Amino acid sequence: MHALVELARKSVEEFIRNRRVICAPEPLSHEMAGKAGVFVSIKKHRQLRGCIGTFMPCAENVAVETIKNAISAATQDPRFEPVREDELNDLVYSVDVLSPPEKAKDISELDPKKYGVIVTSGHRKGLLLPDLEGVDTVEEQLRIAKMKAGIMLDERVDVFRFEVHRYT
Repeated sequence: MHALVELARKSVEEFIRNRRVICAPEPLSHEMAGKAGVFVSIKKHRQLRGCIGTFMPCAENVAVETIKNAISAATQDPRFEPVREDELNDLVYSVDVLSPPEKAKDISELDPKKYGVIVTSGHRKGLLLPDLEGVDTVEEQLRIAKMKAGIMLDERVDVFRFEVHRYT
């Protein structure tokens, strides 16, 4: 298990069991020391159980970003009830560290297997990670991202793409 995935797991378990936020490990590895957006996904029996993240860094480093987002994925994802202690042994984690988003000039620059997308219209933003099961076309990726943001399908949007390093 990669160190970032282990950090996400420890963060959730300590918070669910003891309502305590762990500290970042010392010293920080190269992967944990930088600043980046991070998404933490939690699955139970191969079904999504929580996913929360930041597309731009909000914490001092990737380690702290991972800790905060892991706890949020377990307790704050509005699609799910908070994780219970009796579920902890059944959970599987992945951590996606995002590259800085870059504006796509044309949809030909998108690839749902390689790039995640952020769609924006006014103050509304929707994000979809890359390489998701069942999302095989750019059109489907953009449709889901717009839906998440509450943006009408025919509404014009700015589209940004980003890559991830996915740790499992």
